[in-house]
Amino acid sequence: MQRKTFTHAVLALAAGALLPLAVQAQAVKLTLGHGAAPGNPRHEAALKFAEVAKARSGGRIQVQVAPSAQLGDDAAMLTALRTGALDLSANSQGAVSAAVPEYAAYGMPFLFANSAQAFRLLDGPLGKELADKSADKGLVVLGYWDNGIRHMTNSKRPITKVEDMKGLKMRTPPDAVLVDIMQALGAEAQQIKFAELYVALQQGVVDGQENPLMNIHASKLYEVQKHLALTSHMFQMTPFLMSKRSWDRLSDADRKAVTEAAAEATTLQRRLSQESDDKTLADLKAKGVQVTTVDKAAFEKATAPVTEKWLALPIGPYVKKVVAAARAGAAR
Repeated sequence: MQRKTFTHAVLALAAGALLPLAVQAQAVKLTLGHGAAPGNPRHEAALKFAEVAKARSGGRIQVQVAPSAQLGDDAAMLTALRTGALDLSANSQGAVSAAVPEYAAYGMPFLFANSAQAFRLLDGPLGKELADKSADKGLVVLGYWDNGIRHMTNSKRPITKVEDMKGLKMRTPPDAVLVDIMQALGAEAQQIKFAELYVALQQGVVDGQENPLMNIHASKLYEVQKHLALTSHMFQMTPFLMSKRSWDRLSDADRKAVTEAAAEATTLQRRLSQESDDKTLADLKAKGVQVTTVDKAAFEKATAPVTEKWLALPIGPYVKKVVAAARAGAAR
């Protein structure tokens, strides 16, 4: 009897010792990279995604978040997603449009007055069509996050009219539409990685840049740029993407957990982004940034050829649908 009890005890201890190994074997470890700084809504939402994915999977899904372009810039992370070297990325509209050109449709100049107008399209059939096109390129869309309405800063002069743009060396991300917009306004477009932007502005490599207010604030660009023009020249989303290779390795239960976590993270990111704009503008003014508004009609007229150019490209039919839907929504 004692021998049997002892044997049972040994077996129980052995099972207990093996249990962590079994749990470890079932763990799904994912890496999520993005280019924004901590404190940015993109980073906060990435952390929320990791938290919810872990909770919904009973602790099995473990997501490591790498902010501030630690894993490379958006273009490099996009390549890594498509090859399966990276699992997840809250990426950029411009970088993703290099693989899926239709993303550029949402960046047509002065198309959306606010992000909410864009999301009415992205959360409907047009967004589903974009997700399908993304899947064809090895990218699973988990959500469309908000990168805000973009504005311009520079160190040279206040901008109120189109003529003020002439000759300014303006940094742009790798976004062909933004390059077209800058050139249409008479500025010189130069591409510099976001992680290198602060130093480039500080050293005068470029005169200015354009970004949503939350990015300008989170990366402290106001320290080296004292003129802010509220141009609202472009909307940009942040596609929240998963490598199709990583997605295909997940079980149905894990896919459900990831999808639910992404939905919560998307809701949070959009809310934080919206809330940040008013507070950020007030704070930038308090830090001594000179804020101007521009002759919107003149800026729209100067950049109208950009939309016409993109309508004539191979993605023109999709651009036409997006532009028509956006204008119809704005007219309501």
